[in-house]
Amino acid sequence: MMSFEITTELLETVTSYIEASNDTALVEYFENMHHADIAEILDELSFEEAIYIIKLLDSEKTSEVLMDVDDDVRERILKNLTAKEIAEEVEELDSDDAADILGELSEERQEAVMSQIEDEEHVKEIEELLTYDEDTAGSLMAKELVKVNENWTVLKCVREMRAQAEEVTRVHSIYVIDDEEKLKGRLSLKDLLIASTKTAISEVYIPNVDYVFDHDDLDEVSFKMRKYDLEAIPVVDDNHVLLGRITIDDMVDVIKEEAEKDYQLAAGIVEDVEADDNILELTKARLPWLILGLFGGLGCVLIMDGFDESIQAIENIETLFFFTPLIAAMAGNVGVQSSAIIVQGLANDNVKGSLWNRLLKEVGLSLVNGIVLGVILIAVAPFMGLEVFYSITVAVSMLCVIIVASLVGTFVPIVLDKRGIDPAIATGPFITTSNDIFGIFLFFLIAKSMLL
Repeated sequence: MMSFEITTELLETVTSYIEASNDTALVEYFENMHHADIAEILDELSFEEAIYIIKLLDSEKTSEVLMDVDDDVRERILKNLTAKEIAEEVEELDSDDAADILGELSEERQEAVMSQIEDEEHVKEIEELLTYDEDTAGSLMAKELVKVNENWTVLKCVREMRAQAEEVTRVHSIYVIDDEEKLKGRLSLKDLLIASTKTAISEVYIPNVDYVFDHDDLDEVSFKMRKYDLEAIPVVDDNHVLLGRITIDDMVDVIKEEAEKDYQLAAGIVEDVEADDNILELTKARLPWLILGLFGGLGCVLIMDGFDESIQAIENIETLFFFTPLIAAMAGNVGVQSSAIIVQGLANDNVKGSLWNRLLKEVGLSLVNGIVLGVILIAVAPFMGLEVFYSITVAVSMLCVIIVASLVGTFVPIVLDKRGIDPAIATGPFITTSNDIFGIFLFFLIAKSMLL
């Protein structure tokens, strides 16, 4: 299958059909198109054109489209649909997606929409999912799954599976429960196919099954699914009663959102924003770290001012000032490198063992890197007209700055993580600013000690 690509011709075709109110042509045009591709088209159209298409196409198709369009576009579309129209979309969705849609509405609108849904069981499932806190397994799970009782025979199991599968979009696993709905294990299709029709499920099911609790954090869910390479994982309550399942496609969306959040934090953006957001929202997201950077820069000025009298006594002091940006840049770069590696390790649960051992390892790595860079600097210095003793001073300063910067970059994310704060916040301006201050201070302190 060829990859989908939005072209000017494609958009012109769609808009021409809309302008001509050629509904038949529009329906035919989108008939065999994937819902994700339709969503991509809607993101490129005007809001009025997007609404036109949503109201024209069948809910079976547009319900999936709504889940894929940009969040802002979906919010505006929902505001312009009646409670009955939203209910028609929700009825076509699995419980987890339906809860996501309704979760974006006010409580009043939620009640109005759910009153229009004919399937009472679907309403109960949605209401249950809406009670869970965001970022918990319960908030992400879908109620639709295939489950069989351990006391059934294989023949009855197959009949029941057929009936249940009609309500499940994709069957990843078959879960085995007891009479109290408690999760007992999982069922292999291979074992089911080769077993006698009179065999009890209790004799063929696999008792070892990975699961998560409904109150577990999504990081725990992500970790288990990645570690054990799972396409789906069951969700249970504290009594091990089977509640639902989380599938890999939902987990990928969560991982993507978390990665985007961490990337923005690392860049010094404190709120979730997009390029199309207004100036006020973008300013609110960027300004706090810029203010921190401003005060960090003022801190560097105060440090330099504090060394003013001592530094003025050094012969050819102006030569050293030319290396101030170099020291600051090396401090920031090394700190960001160290913190980025630690943050990645914390995300993958690979940061284990003693903190002191890790800090000692960073010192060793910094010594190697600092010595190599220092040798290069001393070798290049004569071509820049810098005296040997001055180049050695800069090289020693750079070595010390690299060591301190790597320790800060390692220590801070680990401490933040242990205190329940997202360590990604340490990889951007926070580390850069703090290491700039440390770097400038060490540079002038060492210069004063060696050259006076």
